[in-house]
Amino acid sequence: MTIREGSLEAPTRHPLDWQTADFYDAAKLDQELERVFDICHGCRRCVNLCTAFPTLFDLVDGSPTLEVDGVSKADFGKVVDQCYLCDMCYMTKCPYVPPHAWNVDFPHLMLRAKAVKFRKGDVKFRDKLLSSTDALGKLASIPVVEQAVNAVNKSGFTRGIMDSVLGIHKDRVLPKYDSAKFRSTARPVASFPVKDGKATPGKVAIYSTCYVNHNEPGIGHDLLKILAHNEVPAVIVEKEACCGMPKLELGDLEAVARSKARNVPVLARLAREGYAILSAVPSCTLMFKQELPLMFPHDAEVEAVAEAMFDPFEYLVSRHKDGLLKTGFSRPLGKVSYHIPCHLRVQNMGQKTRELLEMVPGTKVTTVERCAGHDGTWGVKKEYFDNSMKIGRPVFRLMAEAAPDYVTSDCAIAGRHILQGMGATTARKEHPITLIRIAYGL
Repeated sequence: MTIREGSLEAPTRHPLDWQTADFYDAAKLDQELERVFDICHGCRRCVNLCTAFPTLFDLVDGSPTLEVDGVSKADFGKVVDQCYLCDMCYMTKCPYVPPHAWNVDFPHLMLRAKAVKFRKGDVKFRDKLLSSTDALGKLASIPVVEQAVNAVNKSGFTRGIMDSVLGIHKDRVLPKYDSAKFRSTARPVASFPVKDGKATPGKVAIYSTCYVNHNEPGIGHDLLKILAHNEVPAVIVEKEACCGMPKLELGDLEAVARSKARNVPVLARLAREGYAILSAVPSCTLMFKQELPLMFPHDAEVEAVAEAMFDPFEYLVSRHKDGLLKTGFSRPLGKVSYHIPCHLRVQNMGQKTRELLEMVPGTKVTTVERCAGHDGTWGVKKEYFDNSMKIGRPVFRLMAEAAPDYVTSDCAIAGRHILQGMGATTARKEHPITLIRIAYGL
């Protein structure tokens, strides 16, 4: 039997067999980790993507045999902890992804290892807390609490305590909370006539996400303004919970299932009613497009939601191709340094945000397509902060080289991380949706 180097077929993913006993069998997990790590060691193409692969290769190179069999299985967890499930190794580097016979899906193997670790109870209180984004947001955005939380997050004294007690790095710039939550202040306009495009439904339902709802509601309001300007009727999803991505990254798959049970019936009904469902956070969009369909591969409602889910710029550029988007932009944006987050790249839809930004007259877009290293809660943690800044250094440099007027990323958290890594700059951080609202003069 001949095994060829790499594969010419499009990569495909197998469903996650997460509800079986074998998935959580520690011995079988170690066997699969050793198999895949041995393939990675023989290839090493992913060495520059993140710190998971250098960690693995250092373990191998420091072992008595200089092979994976010389690495203690107790050290496999050091590799797992460095993986934040960005999916870039699978999407851009690995030549052995399915349908190749070696069947390497490194991110989902790391997810399995995280799930086994979580089921064993080997997880910190901090990690459970940080991944409970919905509960945190609801508490922290209560008016009086919001002021206290924002003050605490900016105080050097209390940040030192958070660093030593909770393990939240004292130097990480944290997002503010806003008591004027998006869902309670949004005023969507649903009265426009529905104009379906070839690839897009003519009416939209906004899935607001924990972040937009509690931290930056302005992103959601700007999206509504853009939709109204283009006469697209819009509604807010009447009931929603966290998409489940923070719990997925923790390995708490049962919590993901609970979020799915709350979200999918509501979203599936909207999908059946002909709505496009828009989410302004790439990780949330990816959760419904990819991860839930892989966790629940035979669930018709999950499939319906996946088909109806759009990134906002995917939707807007598709409307433009059908002649249904207004392009009378009245304000130039100048120089824009735009970062494409990993969870947007994974969606395999092209650079739609860049396409729309470049339609704005008087705008020069510098695009950086590389992982910035923050990834949700990973870059907030004390033990990973330095690595997150190290991974982001090439992005910080490339974003700064253009001397931009604006720094932007579809992932608002990555945008903040990049601005922090750039250091002294006159550039403003704005979400791409806000930049389009500005360009429209709204």
